[in-house]
Amino acid sequence: MKEHLSVMLDEVLAAVESPDSVETVIDATLGLAGHSIEILKKCPRAFLYGFDQDAEAREIALERLSPFAPRFEIVADNFRNIGLLKEKEGFSGADVILFDFGVSNLQITEPERGFSFQYDGPLDMRMDAGDEESCHPKAEEILRTADIRELTEIFRDYGEERYAFQIAKGIVRHREHGGELHSTTELVELIRRILPAPVQRKMGGHPARKIFQALRIAVNDEINALSEALDGAAELLNPGGKAIVISYHSLEDRMVKHRFRKWKEDELGEPVPRKAILPTEEEIERNYKSRSAKLRIFQRYEEDDEKEGDEI
Repeated sequence: MKEHLSVMLDEVLAAVESPDSVETVIDATLGLAGHSIEILKKCPRAFLYGFDQDAEAREIALERLSPFAPRFEIVADNFRNIGLLKEKEGFSGADVILFDFGVSNLQITEPERGFSFQYDGPLDMRMDAGDEESCHPKAEEILRTADIRELTEIFRDYGEERYAFQIAKGIVRHREHGGELHSTTELVELIRRILPAPVQRKMGGHPARKIFQALRIAVNDEINALSEALDGAAELLNPGGKAIVISYHSLEDRMVKHRFRKWKEDELGEPVPRKAILPTEEEIERNYKSRSAKLRIFQRYEEDDEKEGDEI
């Protein structure tokens, strides 16, 4: 069994109020089902739909959720398609919709997946690498075909990398001189050669960290997927229901914050609380992965609240 610590689990469970009235839950990013297990424990009447496109993660989640059968269904699909649930027979909306955008230990610690700059593996990074019908390009393909402008935009926009242009230029020059990039180690070594040592010392972290993040987001089209998933959540959320979102970098968090603001302007509901919730110091000590997490909650208005608003 893979080691698995669910980020901000206590805060997620605290957000699930009136557990006896929760009937339908969507875990849009099921992973190894850590959050889902505890939500099903807390909400005895709940049925849970868990989305994940990673075949290995689904297999592990199925085993871990088996004690709760038949109160769950695992959906082999990208979370961008959660809106399709409204077409499912018998589905009548969700009381809780959870998103956790973190990359699981399952993916990070398996070198053959290519997600981590700390392990040597192929430059893959596809979340659905086990799917023969995957339409996503591998990271290796992006690095081989994208020009300086495209690489700069990926590194700057998705990784918020200050030295995006210099790294993009160095990668393209490496290609022009016959160099190839097939492994994570080769990419890390090239980035170290591109960036001067004083720059690397000032970066405050591994010099390849933001580049790997940017490539993962680009490979899996994560930003567009997030946007579509949030649109789907707005359509599925029942009156009084909550969307609970955990993000790990500012690009994701800004999108969630702006979407919640728009939903409030459209009088769907409001963020509760207004600002993001941060992990405790104790959790960060216990699970370093949680250090950059931000949790935001949006609650849809009850029908009575909507009617009162219309009368004013």
